[in-house]
Amino acid sequence: MTTPFTIGIDAHKSTHTLVALDSAGKVCGERTVRAVSEGHAEALRWALKFGTDLEWAVEDCRGYTRLLEQDLLAANQRVIRVPLILMAHTRKAARTPGKSDAIDATAVARAAQRERDLPVAFHDEKTWQLKLLMDRRDDLVTQRVAFTNRLIQRLHLLDPARARPRDLTRASNRHPLGEYLSTRPGLEAELASEELADIDRFSRNIDALTKSIGDHVREHGSTLTHIPGCAEITAARFISAVANISRFRNEAAFARYVGVAPQPEWSGLSRGRMQLSRGGNRQLNSALHTIAVVQIRLDGPGRAYYLRRIEEGDTKAGARRCLKRKISRTVYTRLRADYRRATETGRAPNHHRD
Repeated sequence: MTTPFTIGIDAHKSTHTLVALDSAGKVCGERTVRAVSEGHAEALRWALKFGTDLEWAVEDCRGYTRLLEQDLLAANQRVIRVPLILMAHTRKAARTPGKSDAIDATAVARAAQRERDLPVAFHDEKTWQLKLLMDRRDDLVTQRVAFTNRLIQRLHLLDPARARPRDLTRASNRHPLGEYLSTRPGLEAELASEELADIDRFSRNIDALTKSIGDHVREHGSTLTHIPGCAEITAARFISAVANISRFRNEAAFARYVGVAPQPEWSGLSRGRMQLSRGGNRQLNSALHTIAVVQIRLDGPGRAYYLRRIEEGDTKAGARRCLKRKISRTVYTRLRADYRRATETGRAPNHHRD
């Protein structure tokens, strides 16, 4: 059934621009509100002029839309997340030239009307906290890599003949390097010591976050860690990104979300040819790749399946992609089972926070 009105939103830090479209895609109204809870309440009052059967379409950029989504979901509104690439394609195909907040909001709404299987916003406190911890850990890991690369370059300037330092994520490798730098004179050595201290601080914070994330995963009751190759950090990656597995209508939709569903690439005589998808959530795709690589190295069902695909004529990369799809089915099944068990025991989250 088609929703009578779709409210498209172009979100910014300070303001949100809203455009109301009827079921035929005709623009029926426009409004700009402040990006605060009072402005969101004003937007809701304005939208209710068009009726109570509404859907809200927002660009999938939660840095700008998280509070907006929370306020709308608290008011029992249906919120659709539109991927940025869909909105961009819709705007290019529009008859209205140029760019403005209203044009962008209209593009968001029309993309939501055209694609009826887009993800619905979902928020629960536990998965949101896990996402915050994962984001913080990812930021620290990125900074540690940057400082490590800078330190390696500085060490080369100090002594080109010295061997490159071993894995600096380990404290046992950082201590000898610190002792070496303390014996070297000059500003380069002093700066290198400071960078090594920063790496040490990042590593301690990362270790603390890793422990906290593991505690959250165990508290969540996830069975993803029972999958060979899926450690607690990988499980947390899936839990925090998926949030609500019931929003996927089937396993194929989940496979598209994680980027392991091939897409058609044929015309005429090439009928049936498929192409590797480069879309989907790349972090989850990377997590599946990690699990696949571990399973290939282990002596188990994953390795047996991988070797059988190669014997049947697949390349190593092709066999690995097939294994990733197989693993995605297992991940989907376990997420569904975990959610069903949480629902039966009354531990399922309320669907109004992320």
